Amino acid sequence: MDLSLSGLWSHMGLFARGIVVVMAMMSLVSLVVAGERISLFMKGRDESRAFAQKMGALLAKGDFGAAASTKMGKDIGYLGRVITAGLAAYNTTAKLESPDLTFESVSRALERQAQREAASMKRGLTVLATVSSTAPFVGLLGTVMGIITAFTQMAASGSGGLATVSGGISEALITTAFGLLVAIPAVMIYNGLQSWVDARAVDISESSNEFLDVVARELVVSKEGKAEAA
Repeated sequence: MDLSLSGLWSHMGLFARGIVVVMAMMSLVSLVVAGERISLFMKGRDESRAFAQKMGALLAKGDFGAAASTKMGKDIGYLGRVITAGLAAYNTTAKLESPDLTFESVSRALERQAQREAASMKRGLTVLATVSSTAPFVGLLGTVMGIITAFTQMAASGSGGLATVSGGISEALITTAFGLLVAIPAVMIYNGLQSWVDARAVDISESSNEFLDVVARELVVSKEGKAEAA
């Protein structure tokens, strides 16, 4: 049996060819999604690092006015969007008489934006999960149908023995091999991207907590200043 791609294709039946075409499309979709996610993640990481370098010193000093007036543009990464949401909530509620309300408002704003960022980063990963979990079964479907066809042909010819069906079974097993070739890379890519998303979620949580610490100190200082002025 010719094991080249053209040879395998020529020996396949119509159903097996359809299975291979479906798996080729699944593989292509998973590669496109993986490439788009990796590119987006790298871009977000670089933008977040640039944002942290520019805004870290200002926020650490509690200079919210300067931080709010700093022009950062739209490309601020996932970290920049989360901190900017908290900063906007602080500027909106800082003039209120209740520091607790301001703190809670900032905390909720950070949490909401963090959830949005997590959902955005996970977009497309379900495609990889679906491909990795279903590709072996799609290949197995082709194998089962190929074995059924081989035994049907044996029954029709009236001859038996392993030699009669071995060719059909070997051709049928090719679809399972294709299914594994599609599923294995998809599983590896999915696990890698999911680990990256989990790590970034930790980064966002730590940065949000640090920002809340700064807000809490600023609110305490502001409260004490008002008390002395009174």
